[in-house]
Amino acid sequence: MNSHLEIKLTADGSNTIYLHELNENYHSFHGAIQEANHVFIKNGLYQFASASEISIFELGFGTGLNALLTNLWAEINKVKIQYTSIEAFPVPIDICKKMDYPSKLDHSSSEVYSKLLDAEWGQLVSLSKNFFIHKIKGAIQEWSNNQNFDLIYFDAFGPRAQPEMWELPILEKMFNALNDNGILVTYCAQGQFRRNLKSLGFKVESLPGPPGKREMTIAIKN
Repeated sequence: MNSHLEIKLTADGSNTIYLHELNENYHSFHGAIQEANHVFIKNGLYQFASASEISIFELGFGTGLNALLTNLWAEINKVKIQYTSIEAFPVPIDICKKMDYPSKLDHSSSEVYSKLLDAEWGQLVSLSKNFFIHKIKGAIQEWSNNQNFDLIYFDAFGPRAQPEMWELPILEKMFNALNDNGILVTYCAQGQFRRNLKSLGFKVESLPGPPGKREMTIAIKN
């Protein structure tokens, strides 16, 4: 599906990818790094800032931006993170490296980003004493979960492009994969999506979205 990938500059100076097949961007044109930081770090990861160890599941590894930001956070805050990410259509490494995220972050993150991208699929890889990543190549529909997580980064393409990702079968998998009081965060604020979450037993809250988006969603497993 990712044969027609085009790198695009976003408003905060960081790059994203435009996928022609779906007429969809991997990140907001208002700012790729800005959006990822707002949705997944500020309103997701910081919910667990007092924890000594956090387990995270990411739906959609994409360009590895969320994993990179999470790794940087783990190193700064000295928190051990177990990071599992699934991706059905991995972006070629050479395209990811052209995203040049480290130039917009800490330049020392260049080595970390390369390690994230080079980490072998299907293996648990230690990037440091604080960050362990397991990248899974495959479809979420075929994923069999054998562990539970504190936090889910739900970063699929939007409901217009991939409606099946936002419907009950996938969301039920997410609910079952969370620990009690675990949290799912996403940029999406679609009404039907939120109703689906509530029907599964999530406590659903709206939060201010990143620039260019009025709201985002956080869902808590009670």
